[in-house]
Amino acid sequence: MKAKGVIKDAVPWAESRTYFFYLAKRRIAQDNYVSQLRAADSSLDNNGALDILKGMCSADWEDNAAVLDYYTANDADITAKISEMKTAAIKAKIAELEKELAE
Repeated sequence: MKAKGVIKDAVPWAESRTYFFYLAKRRIAQDNYVSQLRAADSSLDNNGALDILKGMCSADWEDNAAVLDYYTANDADITAKISEMKTAAIKAKIAELEKELAE
């Protein structure tokens, strides 16, 4: 898994179940937020959406359990940011359409 880039370092067998549990839970939550961000603003790619989440996250980005705890505790803030981005994207689209009409 290290060769494929899934993990950064070898995981001791005794800790593997906990490590992969938090890794999977984090990725499910993170992928959900990324897809919501990309749906809100079609100009975003995966890396752009991840950068937004990284910027919001106060936890150690390399600690899966800490990031998952952050996502759980701050779901309302993340959802508000997604809504804010959707509103901004719609306003930008309206401005672009108005500009085209003026021409």
